[in-house]
Amino acid sequence: MTMAPARTSAQPNGQVARTPADGAPPIIETRGLRKAYGGVVALDGLDLIVPRASVGLLGANGAGKTTLIRTLLGLSKPTKGTGRVVGYDILTQGTQLRQHVGYMPEAEGLPSGTTAADFVGHMAEMSGLPARAARQRAADVLYQVGLAEERYRLIKGFSTGMRQRVKLATAIVHDPDLVFLDEPTAGLDPQGREEMLELVERIYRTMGIAVVFSSHILEDIERICDYVVILDNGRLVTSQPLAGIGDVQGTLVVQIEGDLAAFSSLLVERGYQVERGKDDMALNDLIVHFTDDEVYDAIRDAAVRLNASLRSLRSGSRTLEDIYLGDVGAMREAQDVVS
Repeated sequence: MTMAPARTSAQPNGQVARTPADGAPPIIETRGLRKAYGGVVALDGLDLIVPRASVGLLGANGAGKTTLIRTLLGLSKPTKGTGRVVGYDILTQGTQLRQHVGYMPEAEGLPSGTTAADFVGHMAEMSGLPARAARQRAADVLYQVGLAEERYRLIKGFSTGMRQRVKLATAIVHDPDLVFLDEPTAGLDPQGREEMLELVERIYRTMGIAVVFSSHILEDIERICDYVVILDNGRLVTSQPLAGIGDVQGTLVVQIEGDLAAFSSLLVERGYQVERGKDDMALNDLIVHFTDDEVYDAIRDAAVRLNASLRSLRSGSRTLEDIYLGDVGAMREAQDVVS
């Protein structure tokens, strides 16, 4: 929810509210960010530099996503470390920070006995807008989220999807630079989920508000995000752009009917690195790493020499699921070795 006065274009300390995406500074930076509750470590030394983008915050339930969001908002003090969000220090400038940041929590907390227009208008006034301007801004935002016709209905009669839209409206009513969305598709049916994803896309692509979209659903993040941050047990697994994530340069996946070991040996003799597929569904795959186009001739020659049938030949690719499972698995194996 929004809790601070509305921002203006010129801000304290000489900062500017909406910096263009090209050459823009990071929207989130952390150094050694740690949060512990007694003996339970929720965040374990996170070092992050996140660009202005539509950012997916991915992790299983309990990975530390909500704790990270609350810490970045200045609502929960870190045990150790530092951080800045849209240029403001999370330890000392929480109020100024929240002038520029919206928050849609996973928990509902909506007043059932008021209308959407009244509630969103009230939140706009709390952000510092005069009453008349707040009512107009509320009407505009409710139109943006698809609740224009229902804005005078009591919230208690709203469906789950409509309630999520009200929460989204309150998160962006003060026109923030960045909005945190914590599991915004939770509890929605397939149509409601699709509509919410379209809204989130519109917030970033059309309205120009950077988004941190927290979810445990890989498909949602692949669909709408440009950048991904993956957490596991409070630790950073990876932080990287999603553009080109499916391309694995210099890799071919080969399937043949014949002697896999002999086929592999012939390719190794030609100077190529070859490995067998690791997944249960890919045990008959050969993964060939190459740096030149002669690899295709080598594969053809090996098939002819062994009288083997070439069933398929395709470029290697990785999905977000491959990265998530591979990197999380590697991190957990490393932790097991250390422990």
